[in-house]
Amino acid sequence: MVTEVAQKSGYATTFKVVAALNALVVLLQAVTAGQLMSGGAGDLHGLGSFAVHLLGLALLVAGVLLWRPGRGAGWPAVASAAVLLLGFVQSAAGGSGAMALHVPLAMTLFGLSIWLVVWSWRR
Repeated sequence: MVTEVAQKSGYATTFKVVAALNALVVLLQAVTAGQLMSGGAGDLHGLGSFAVHLLGLALLVAGVLLWRPGRGAGWPAVASAAVLLLGFVQSAAGGSGAMALHVPLAMTLFGLSIWLVVWSWRR
């Protein structure tokens, strides 16, 4: 639920924009992962992980602002925290070579990111 307070204050718009940017970066990570598996784009995939962390943090801040001062639902903030946490676990798994964990986490992160975009833009 997005309240009138969240709409008028710009918190809902901020969440929409950050959620869309986050999903875009996660999608780009999937593209560079595919390129990495065929022998290239290792540097881009590494830089992309930094962007995932940065936008995950921005998404968490936007989710908390939507919830507390915006008087909206609290679950987007919790889901945003999960996106941030998954991003860090994802990086650790990829860095250690644990592909059996890295790939399923990537799919979870992608699905959660898309879900937040769809939810935020349906309002």
